[in-house]
Amino acid sequence: MFPELIDTRPLRRAVDDGLNWVVRNWGDRFEAAAHPLLLLLKWIEGLLVATPWWLMIAILTGIAWLATRRWQLPLVVLVSMLFLGVMGLWGDAMSTMALMISATLTAIIFAIPVGVWMSRSAWVRQVMTPILDLMQTLPSFVYLIPTVMIFGPGKIPALIATIVYAAPPLVRLTDLGLRTVDPAVMEASRAFGASTSQRLFGIQIPLALPTILAGINQTTMMALAMVVIASMIGAGGLGYQVLQGIGRLEVSRGLFAGLGIVALAIVFDRVTQAFGRRLQERIGLAEQR
Repeated sequence: MFPELIDTRPLRRAVDDGLNWVVRNWGDRFEAAAHPLLLLLKWIEGLLVATPWWLMIAILTGIAWLATRRWQLPLVVLVSMLFLGVMGLWGDAMSTMALMISATLTAIIFAIPVGVWMSRSAWVRQVMTPILDLMQTLPSFVYLIPTVMIFGPGKIPALIATIVYAAPPLVRLTDLGLRTVDPAVMEASRAFGASTSQRLFGIQIPLALPTILAGINQTTMMALAMVVIASMIGAGGLGYQVLQGIGRLEVSRGLFAGLGIVALAIVFDRVTQAFGRRLQERIGLAEQR
């Protein structure tokens, strides 16, 4: 065994005591700050659950058709959603979709501005890069400990843990896309007298759009990947069905719920990729097909 050079128990107690102090003194404020996230999640979940199944399938199939103008992707979406309904997973799938959509929207709101800030400041990039490395390499279970201590089991800690887990790819790819815009184009925009905001919104973001859309796609997929772990602290949805399958040794329950998660992943991955290609074609960044 490795020799015990120092006693780590005081350090561990200090970390635990520090978190307990935060919970006692700041727990209410954290809950108040996170309340809008809960309202957003409940509103999206209520909307999805209240929408008739046939209308939801029609909407998603129509979106797939608008994204591609071909029959293949709408057929995949139709079959995937019908599978969720036939297997009795519709309600859980809507809860999972609500968690994923809420986490993705919140991540977009916070991650894109941070990525823009990183692209404009080398100092910010140096500070944020190790933080993003830590966020991506920490085991996802670690996020659950402080969130559950502060907020208790429920949807809020699950949503916050999902946001923290899913946001880093979008931050990185936004920063990368903006920094890799052709310098000659940026120099020409300066020569024509474009302001900083005009260069950002009129040149950099449109040219970096393929990379940013790839980041949104990655964030969506990582949010879906978190649903099983988030179900351990009360998120519900398809992840809870997988968890029950493990706890009860019901292979069919876990298998079908897992396939349901795969079906949702296929739908959102293909649709977001198709919309990304279509937007690229509109701004002339991809060949017309």
